[in-house]
Amino acid sequence: MTSHTVLGFDYGVKSIGVAIGQSLTGTARPLCALKARDGIPNWEEIASLLKEWQPDVLVVGLPLDLNGEPLETITPRARKFANRLHGRFGYPVELHDERLSTREARAALFERGGYKALQKGAVDAQSAVVIIESWFERQYAD
Repeated sequence: MTSHTVLGFDYGVKSIGVAIGQSLTGTARPLCALKARDGIPNWEEIASLLKEWQPDVLVVGLPLDLNGEPLETITPRARKFANRLHGRFGYPVELHDERLSTREARAALFERGGYKALQKGAVDAQSAVVIIESWFERQYAD
């Protein structure tokens, strides 16, 4: 199996969590949370991350409700962000169902560091970890 490096994004209007993952191990680790202004990141920060990590694929969490239906305001914005990533940088971009990723991320962080670990940026970056790792599970489930 070829090893792939994956850069994952937990899209948000004010903050975008970023994580890096490796398909060989099926694991990811948090990198950072990028500030966004009304959902728009500083594209130069993303370009810098892409240059540093040279991923094979980008995975963007797709916000859905518990029934798997799109959310009225945030789902189209996450799709637009994914399209812009592909359009600007030419990387393959995949959308991945991110239901409950924030809850899972908060639980993992709390387990490690209690309430102090639950800062917004840390939660967003950890959510990106959850997105990548669940994407790996789906990719390699066969």
